[in-house]
Amino acid sequence: GLSLLGALTYAELGSMFPQAGGLYVYLREAFGKFPAFLYGWSMFFVISSGAVATLAVAFSSYLTQLIPLDMVMARIVSVLMIIVVAVVNVRGVRVSAIMQNWTTGIKVGAILIMGTLLIVLGKGSGDSGSLSTEIGEVNIFSGIALAMVGVLWAYEGWHYVTFSTGETIDPQRTFARAITVGTLALIGIYLFANIAYLVALGPATASQSERIAAEAVSTVIGPAAGNLIAVAILISMFSAANGIMLTATRAYFAMAQDGIFFKKLGEVHPRFKTPAFAVVWSSVWAILLAATGTFEQLFTYVVFAGWLFYALGAASVVILRRTMPDAQRGFRVPLYPFTPILFILASSAIVLNTLISQPERGFVGLGIILLGTPVYFFWLKKSSSAS
Repeated sequence: GLSLLGALTYAELGSMFPQAGGLYVYLREAFGKFPAFLYGWSMFFVISSGAVATLAVAFSSYLTQLIPLDMVMARIVSVLMIIVVAVVNVRGVRVSAIMQNWTTGIKVGAILIMGTLLIVLGKGSGDSGSLSTEIGEVNIFSGIALAMVGVLWAYEGWHYVTFSTGETIDPQRTFARAITVGTLALIGIYLFANIAYLVALGPATASQSERIAAEAVSTVIGPAAGNLIAVAILISMFSAANGIMLTATRAYFAMAQDGIFFKKLGEVHPRFKTPAFAVVWSSVWAILLAATGTFEQLFTYVVFAGWLFYALGAASVVILRRTMPDAQRGFRVPLYPFTPILFILASSAIVLNTLISQPERGFVGLGIILLGTPVYFFWLKKSSSAS
């Protein structure tokens, strides 16, 4: 529900600013370059690069179910996956989009087939145990909010899609429809899959599984089928990394063109007509994070803070309704202002709960974001001197 509120809100912003950059552009237009830069800084060094690194490491981890890999080989596989994704995105938007369409189709098809089989054949296969209800002194609402950070990360495609609006055909008409329908479909697919896992494994076993899809299929159908699902999950992880690379690099491209990021990242490749340098350098950083394992600490510290920027993005709708009332809007968020306000309140609650419940993690994350402050003024001064 929270992701849908965000998607509906950002649909209006995407119809207003059909250009590369997405949330970075919305923040820049509503609040100025400084908060927009801090968001882009966090995206480049942690949120987006950390997500790609996380998917690459998870890819090698799942591959061990099919092929024995030691630690060194697993790291090499992670690096190679990022390199392949980077090459695809340097070669061209069409190549990347075609691959994204095929991998997404395979992923969705596998989930639907798997879920149907688990529900039909898995009745009674799950354990008869129950989840422990001992929560000690932990506030249940605080625990749910902390768990939501990780869960919502799986839904962040609605946010990443905003970055490539500028490369969409007739974005003012199609973008709002695509982000809304896509988010609703994703919610339905994820709910269907989770119901299937619970039917197959039962709540106690499902809560402890680290490879829940493969384990559920292996339990109900057999180990061979579990390996097939592992292959589908590998394709899914590759697809997710490709989607992030395809979209997030457009924000770095927009920042560079504004003169507040590495100038090279704002260049279009003369042959492939892609932001190739943005793709390459963000990939190099993701490779460094994946190869060293640093992403685990950085990503844990900062991922919650992304919701601070998502809340600001929703607030942009309210600000821009006042400052740009006559701007062309191909779509207006329904139930305004309640939809964006609910999203802002829920996102802010997630951030505040993390700061209160895990202050070390929260304030270190904010510190990493604020490290971009002196860098911003350096680039601003450098850009002013150049002009």
